[in-house]
Amino acid sequence: MPVVRDDPYAAFNFLVEFPGVGIDGATVRGGFSDVSGLAAEQQVIEYRNGNERSLVPRRLPGLVKFSDITLKRGVIGDLALWDWFKQSTQGKPQRVDGRILLLSESHDEVVMAWRVHNAWPIKFSGPALNAKASEIAVEELVLAHDGFEIED
Repeated sequence: MPVVRDDPYAAFNFLVEFPGVGIDGATVRGGFSDVSGLAAEQQVIEYRNGNERSLVPRRLPGLVKFSDITLKRGVIGDLALWDWFKQSTQGKPQRVDGRILLLSESHDEVVMAWRVHNAWPIKFSGPALNAKASEIAVEELVLAHDGFEIED
């Protein structure tokens, strides 16, 4: 699926999809102002036998860890994300596969997609309200997940 070109794509054209989370089980699909945390890291295991001549430990591949994904958007009155989080706090986390889609400048083509596996909300933050500020009220949802992959 990735569309290759010489010039890099802009980071501000994207959509987020999480099926089954919206009102009446609909797909939450929409624009967010910020998506962060698409990161993976493989840990390193250092190991050395006590009778080895070398004083340098061997380095072996260890566990792979994925960062939490943070979604931010302006408050629009839609409670789907809050309800999804609330369900988790009641001991019934709804794990869903979702996608983060990078779009072309014309918004008519998906140029890259990340499929997130078994995501569920672990933190919800409401907006910081300030009567003297001229800013958008922004809510934040943090998702734990079992990993992601880039779709071909």
